[in-house]
Amino acid sequence: MGISGRIAKLFLHSQMTPLLALVAVLLGLFAVLVTPREEEPQINVTMANVLIAYPGASAWDVAQIVATPAEQVLSQIAGVDHVYSVSQPGMAVITVQFKVGEEHVASLVKLYDVVHSNSDWLPQTLGVAQPIIKAKGIDDVPVVALTLWREQAVGGGMALTQVAHAIEAELKRVPGTREVTTVGGTQRVVKVLLNPESLNAFQLSMQDVRAALQTANVARNAGNLVQDNRTLLVQTGNFLSNADEVKQLVVGISEGKPVFLRDIAEVQDGADQPDSYVWFGTGPAAQDKSIETQGEFTAVTVAITKKPGANAVEIADHLLARVEELKGSVIPDDVRVGITRNYGETANDKAMKLIKKLLFATLAVVALVWIAMGRREALVVGVAVMLTLSATLFASWAWGFTLNRVSLFALIFSIGILVDDAIVVVENIHRHRALAPHRSLSEIIPEAVDEVGSPTILATFTVIAALLPMAFVSGLMGPYMSPIPINASMGMLISLAVAFVITPWLVLRFSGASHQTATDESDTALSRFFHKRLTPFLNGEQGKSSRRKLWLVILAGLVLAVGLGVVKLVILKMLPFDNKSEFQVVVDMPSGTSLEQTNAVLHDLGSYLATVPEVTDYEAYAGTAAPINFNGLVRQYYLRRGAEQGDLQVNLRDKHQRSRSSHEIATQVLEPIQAIAKPWGAKVKIVEVPPGPPVMSPLVAEIYGPDYEGARQVAGKVREQFIKTEGI
Repeated sequence: MGISGRIAKLFLHSQMTPLLALVAVLLGLFAVLVTPREEEPQINVTMANVLIAYPGASAWDVAQIVATPAEQVLSQIAGVDHVYSVSQPGMAVITVQFKVGEEHVASLVKLYDVVHSNSDWLPQTLGVAQPIIKAKGIDDVPVVALTLWREQAVGGGMALTQVAHAIEAELKRVPGTREVTTVGGTQRVVKVLLNPESLNAFQLSMQDVRAALQTANVARNAGNLVQDNRTLLVQTGNFLSNADEVKQLVVGISEGKPVFLRDIAEVQDGADQPDSYVWFGTGPAAQDKSIETQGEFTAVTVAITKKPGANAVEIADHLLARVEELKGSVIPDDVRVGITRNYGETANDKAMKLIKKLLFATLAVVALVWIAMGRREALVVGVAVMLTLSATLFASWAWGFTLNRVSLFALIFSIGILVDDAIVVVENIHRHRALAPHRSLSEIIPEAVDEVGSPTILATFTVIAALLPMAFVSGLMGPYMSPIPINASMGMLISLAVAFVITPWLVLRFSGASHQTATDESDTALSRFFHKRLTPFLNGEQGKSSRRKLWLVILAGLVLAVGLGVVKLVILKMLPFDNKSEFQVVVDMPSGTSLEQTNAVLHDLGSYLATVPEVTDYEAYAGTAAPINFNGLVRQYYLRRGAEQGDLQVNLRDKHQRSRSSHEIATQVLEPIQAIAKPWGAKVKIVEVPPGPPVMSPLVAEIYGPDYEGARQVAGKVREQFIKTEGI
């Protein structure tokens, strides 16, 4: 007897067998409870920006003196995939992208070590500042974004900023949150508007006023006073706290009398000059979010990220529950809170949808077994499949995977393979029992399992050998899709163990005492059908002609199938479009454009988006970046902080409540918004969340050359060819 038969015989009457089944169930329940649920697989994509300031230098000088030497130094780091730089007047931004899968903390340690141990590459006498390293990873993508806005313009952006900062402190207390930041808003400042005539009259200069303000706005420790067995800290000076204190500040003496700041300047307490604008607009489908008011309103956005390994679903639920508690106290009654991103909700929806499909696939397999072999055999197969899935979920958690759409798809994809082992074993036991009804199951089962054991083992490892190489694909696609080959391979091994260990035990316990004997099936309708159809191909010399015709039909079918892709009746692509409930409009104005003009363009674009039936709301960001998603992380949209740059984050109603997909909507609005932006000289792109791992761009042309102006001219010609190409 082979190994499979011996294993079946060993566990057939063992008391350990039901305990193993119970352990598999408990491990599966444990995995479901503790495995974090997320929308996308967690991929180590470590990127860091090294910011080096060179005040007063031109972009060319920055590139030659700072950026180029920095690239050469940073490219020495092991595990680095790309190093590229952007030089602008007074600043160099060098981006270091590590290879996918490189450990985040270890990569940053190497980067810091190389930067600081090679700091002598920077010119010491030209005023180049020390490098600042800003690291970004998958956990820097906010899972929840809250947009605060008012229907009535009370207090403007500064009042909303104060509310947002108060919310930040409360939301940081929610377990699992990592970083809470406010996007947009205006800070409170005290402005001192000097009167030149008054300065001349009192014989004061701007330097005198500046020195007086710096001297007065200081608090420092002056020492300790020891008295009566106590030590008291002595502190001198106080920080200026309001505009009245600034007005009362003495800045000089004139004719023996003090000169107050109010005598020579106008002191204003209010909002600072805005360096960005954020506002909230409503669309025709705003009622889906219980928004009755139509229009555009000043707003700020609070973005919250989570800690590594935390459950996005639980954190999002706790954050929103905390926000509800803050309404009416920290959040005034007239401030509306719009949930403009909730990746916890979308992750949970996709996970539950895939779990339902997984259960449906399992029930469909059980139903087929019931029809083919009977209800007892179907029960055995059903229990075996559930035990296999439970153990596989635990193995997936132990491997480090989360519950996301890719890992769950791996189980759905492999469900048809996972049931094969149990079905083969149950069917062969069923057949042996029909052929020898007088023998006991204890005698039949080991022989039946042993008979199909070797082919089952071979088939299992053949499937694993076909799937597992997919886990070694490089780039973003490899780690992103790795749950499919790894989960499926682990599931196959577990299903093989269940088929040899637990399935025979289940058959022994669940099968009835009686069983129908084998009957002659050679005269059934199904037998006659196959005999009639297959016999012409199986005859020796007489079947040659039929076999040739069959080969021709198969060849013609293959040619037809390939031809469908060639003539584009079937579009060939890696992954289908994902029907998301959001897309982004990225606006780039000509260099030197004012912030107000960029904001005006966004208003024009927003007015059009407000007419699209599926739009619930949209958020505009002028001079600053919208909260990034995974796509924005790879494309570094968080660096979009300039007066000539703007974003529109467009939210759509739920996909179940609209007939058009998000891709169809984005395609339809592209041409109109480009027409709106053209008179302003703006370049507009619509960016959709990709169905798989993001890339910098689907097509990238890199132009290299010794002459910068020549490279720009070549780049312009390449761009013209791109514009002329259909489909771009």
